[in-house]
Amino acid sequence: QVQLVESGGGLVQAGGSLRLSCAASERTFSSYAMGWFRQAPGKEREFVAAITWSGGSTYYADSVKGRFTISRDNAKNTAYLQMNSLKPEDTAVYYCAAGNSGSFYVVHGSVDLADFGSWGQGTQVTVSS
Repeated sequence: QVQLVESGGGLVQAGGSLRLSCAASERTFSSYAMGWFRQAPGKEREFVAAITWSGGSTYYADSVKGRFTISRDNAKNTAYLQMNSLKPEDTAVYYCAAGNSGSFYVVHGSVDLADFGSWGQGTQVTVSS
């Protein structure tokens, strides 16, 4: 499994921005699709964004489309999630995950958590109104 460490979370006012980073331990990082997921208190973990191994294809949940941008730097073994125009409903623990392959698969408009085998410990994002 790939070891992943998220950073960049924190407290921000509504309308503000944060950039999350996800550092991977392995040189094979570039072989995996990467995803960001989030879990709010009392809710199930949900898909946020995904990117293929090359960065050539991305996909977003409708709730963040146009506000969040996923990217990766394979030379640095790091994935990113730029979050702009944050809303209180974006408050959650954010997790990055490495896919079981270099691609991700969209089913019924979302990406399945089961397609990702390695997970970070999560970073808290809190958006105040």
